[in-house]
Amino acid sequence: MKKLITAIVCAASLSSFAQNTKPGFDGASWKAPYSLATPGGWSVERSVLSTEKANRIPYKGVEDLRLTPGWNNPTSEEYWTYASLWYFDGINKPDEETIEHDLNSYFTGLLNKNIETQKIPARKILPVKTWITELKNENGDSKTFYGAVAMLDYKEQMPISLNCLVHVRLCPGQNKTFVFYEFSPKPLNDKVWKSLDQLWLDFNVISNQPYSTN
Repeated sequence: MKKLITAIVCAASLSSFAQNTKPGFDGASWKAPYSLATPGGWSVERSVLSTEKANRIPYKGVEDLRLTPGWNNPTSEEYWTYASLWYFDGINKPDEETIEHDLNSYFTGLLNKNIETQKIPARKILPVKTWITELKNENGDSKTFYGAVAMLDYKEQMPISLNCLVHVRLCPGQNKTFVFYEFSPKPLNDKVWKSLDQLWLDFNVISNQPYSTN
């Protein structure tokens, strides 16, 4: 299946992807109750997933990003390749429609935040489109999905598309859900996906530490 999928290279500022951080949350010092590796040269960003209407994400938790060294370099094979772990309250078993809605809300919120700052003319604004299909569960996932996100690249003001793999894992002992997103404009048979896949293969819940953003 991966050999049949292609996507368009995109350019945007990843720092805007982070959801608004509530006072008291320090992503650098936050003690995560799980292990998500940071390969050499990669960078980390953490922020709060808020239920506030402005953020458009209906979960209370943390977004934990892993950015490849070349994610912001248009000449790099890793350009715009990164992973995003959503760790949030409750046991959630999303279906295709839920994942599509969440991604649409997430990227629509991102675009709306940047229309004014990037001075995007109304004629260039495109609605975000997402599609998701459920796959056979992989590597202990509760659910596994593949899909894509098409939207306006608000920085370059051109249409873009990202391939997306989604892994869902439940943690009943903490009453938490993990949703791990892998994004890249590269087709799924490209080598860049091996690094993203390995992050999830090595992922592990390390304690019963209560969730806190304080």
